Amino acid sequence: MILNRFFLAVFLVFFISCNSTNEVIEIEANCIGDYSTENVLTNINEEIFNNDESVNTYSRYSWSSNGESRILRGNGIPNHEVGTFPNLGNPNRIREQSVNKNFTLCPSVISENGLDVVGPAMVIAYALNSVKFDPATAGKCNDAGVCSLAQGQGNWNIEALGHDTFDFGDDMNHAHVQPNGAYHYHGIPELLVEFLGDKQGMTIVGWASDGFPVYARYGFSDPDDPDSSVKSLKPSYRIKTEPDSNRPMLLTTLIGGPSQGTTNPNTEIPMGAFTQDYEYVEGLGDLDRCNGRYGVTPEFPDGIYYYVVTDDFPFFTRCLKGDV
Repeated sequence: MILNRFFLAVFLVFFISCNSTNEVIEIEANCIGDYSTENVLTNINEEIFNNDESVNTYSRYSWSSNGESRILRGNGIPNHEVGTFPNLGNPNRIREQSVNKNFTLCPSVISENGLDVVGPAMVIAYALNSVKFDPATAGKCNDAGVCSLAQGQGNWNIEALGHDTFDFGDDMNHAHVQPNGAYHYHGIPELLVEFLGDKQGMTIVGWASDGFPVYARYGFSDPDDPDSSVKSLKPSYRIKTEPDSNRPMLLTTLIGGPSQGTTNPNTEIPMGAFTQDYEYVEGLGDLDRCNGRYGVTPEFPDGIYYYVVTDDFPFFTRCLKGDV
C-alpha cells in the first residue's frame, strides 16, 4: 500500500452583490495528511421520523465540511427499527443526545500498532446516523466471581457480545441504551446497513474519531483489487487455549442492574465472556490489531486505511491508528 501525501486546496466562493457587481472572494484552506477523505459523504442532511415504539421521535443528523474538518451534528436517535427498551436486561429509555463532532478530512496513521481507547472520555466512532459506536462495557468481575454490569469492580472486563452469561439487553442491531439514554452500537448495526442499501457489498457506516472510515462486515478478497470478489472479513483474534491466572470461572454474585439478584451461585463463566479471554494473532484473519486494514474501497479507489465492524470479536476496534 502506498501512502500518498495530499495537499488540498479548497476554494469557498462567495458572491456579494454591491452596486450591481458581483465580487468573488476566494478562501483557501490547506490540509496535509496521509489520505484525503474530502468530498466523501460531506453533504448529508436527514430528518427521519422513527415510529418504532421505543423511539417515536425524529432521527436528525447532518454531515458537512468546512474544507479542513468533517462536521457531524445530530441527536443520536437511530433511523431504523430497534429492540424494546426498557427490557429485562436494560432498564433505560432511548433519549435524544447532543452530538457535535469534528473529524479531520486528512487522517494520518501515527501508530501502526494502534493507541488503545480507554474509558468514556472519548467516543471511538460515530455511525452515519449520529449513533455512537461504543464496543466495551462498564461491566466487571473480580477474581472471586463477584460481578456487576454497571460500574463493576475488578480486573475482568465483561464483553457485551459473544456469550450468554451476562445479559445487557442488546437488540438486533447489537445495541442497547446507556443510563443517559444514549442508544449505541457494540457490533454491526444490521438495520442501519439495510437502510443504507448494500448488505452484500462494501458499505461505509460511519467515521472513526481519527478521521478514517468505518465499513461493515465486507471487503474485497484482495485488498488492493476492486475487481476481486467481496467477502466477509475476519478479525485476527482468537480465544486463548488456557484462561489467565486468577480468572473467575464461576459467577458467584451479580449485583446491580435490572433483573439481577444478589446471588447466582455456581453459574459458569465461559471463555469469551471477558475481554481478557482473547488474544491477537497477527495474520490469523484479514484485519489487524485495530480491526482494520489498508486497501481500496468504492469510495477510495486509490486506497486508504479503514476499520471494519465484524461478526466476531473484537466486533469493533478498541484502538485507533490515527491522530485524534
